[in-house]
Amino acid sequence: MAHNEITIPQPVNYIGDEWTECTPVGDAWNIDPNTRQPIHRLVTAPARDLERAIQHAASVYSVGHWDERARRERADMLERVADNVEARAEDIARTDSLTSGTPITVTRKVAAFLPARIRASAADLVSIPRVTALAAGGRDVRLYKVPWGAAAILTPWNGPSFIPAAKVASAVAAGCPVILKPSEHAPGSAQIIVECFVEAGLPSGALQLVHGTGDIGARLTSDPRIKIVSFTGGPGAGRAIARAAAEDFKVLQLELGGNNPVIVLDDADIDVTADGILDGMTKLNGQWCEGPGKILAPSSLVGPLLDALTERISKLVVGHSLDEGADIGPISNEPHFHTLEGRIEQLRQLGAAIHQPAALPDLHGYFLSPTVAVGADPMRATAELFGPVVSLHAVESTDEALGIANANPSGLDAYVFGGDTDRAIEVGSRIVAGEVRVNGAKIADLGDDSAQSFWGPAGIGGHGPAESVRVFCGDRVVGVDSPDLPL
Repeated sequence: MAHNEITIPQPVNYIGDEWTECTPVGDAWNIDPNTRQPIHRLVTAPARDLERAIQHAASVYSVGHWDERARRERADMLERVADNVEARAEDIARTDSLTSGTPITVTRKVAAFLPARIRASAADLVSIPRVTALAAGGRDVRLYKVPWGAAAILTPWNGPSFIPAAKVASAVAAGCPVILKPSEHAPGSAQIIVECFVEAGLPSGALQLVHGTGDIGARLTSDPRIKIVSFTGGPGAGRAIARAAAEDFKVLQLELGGNNPVIVLDDADIDVTADGILDGMTKLNGQWCEGPGKILAPSSLVGPLLDALTERISKLVVGHSLDEGADIGPISNEPHFHTLEGRIEQLRQLGAAIHQPAALPDLHGYFLSPTVAVGADPMRATAELFGPVVSLHAVESTDEALGIANANPSGLDAYVFGGDTDRAIEVGSRIVAGEVRVNGAKIADLGDDSAQSFWGPAGIGGHGPAESVRVFCGDRVVGVDSPDLPL
């Protein structure tokens, strides 16, 4: 299919168990980041429809019956969702690529992984007991895992299919009625995911979809009928959600990201380090909240590491995201493209030399060479970059590197590169972050039982395999009291 034949359907809402038309937002359009050509109108949910969605979610909520048969039925439904997603993997991959700018060869891998993630929620649903008998001297005391209530899930443009699919699967498995609001910059992939859920035969109100800009998210997160908010995105929106949620103490899961530090130890292998950093800074076009940002390396290694990175970057193919041969595509949208240009200029004003050795395609899109900014004051280079950009700084010791990394912590992810694994892990354990990767920059969980808290500015809560369904449930103890208890 030629690039100019690629289309994405106009988004529609799914409210009250039926598809409903959206309202255009002025004369605004969603734009193809490869060409800056319009794809479809930017749309929103009318106020009356949003109210109807919230009412429906609140009205269908119940604690539910979670015996083995009920859990098995819902797990079977999620298995059907996974089958539907599997059947539409290419649609998802192409839509992801055209809205996020990530190369199609990468979005196909993401789409291929989605069914396994949904099936993992189905397995958790069957294996995690919803009612557990507690030891209580012969009395009947039970611990219930109870869905919190109506859930608002707000998802970003950089993971347009994976984040909606993973969070919705977890919340539906938990029993929370979900209202999903995807980013206005990438609504198409979430639309396909919701279609896959609906076609699997959802209970009434289990999932609704509303499109729109930040005002729709603000309306959802401030409504007292919404009991839990799960959000992945920027710190500004995260703080606004936290302030709104404080009014009625909603349960929050906020993943906000930051400028993730990379500590290079003096015994690090330059090739391993350069390969890992390049992988991290170009994965998803660098547009992932856990990607490497600020590299802190011994003075003697800064030059060799810069040479290794620029050599690798110069060989990358920057191209149309639907081209099979592209290593890296365009930045997802115009606002973020200008943000990245501004962040690079800020680093330049802090004294950095800017290296952008990749050739750009002859296309009128939001293309940017992967960038290494060298020499800025590391204590002032604190802004999250969120793109194919890293800053490189010289330090005189590991303690200095740790001090800089923890002075303005990301709180989300960090990286350590070193030849002595024990030493690298020990250094990593001292970084204020929920996850620290040694000698690599992959996305998948480090281990089957990985658990990552969001520290400090990275947000509230955490994620990991064990968190998926649990975060959408609260504990409730019900049992027979005893006059023999001491107090």
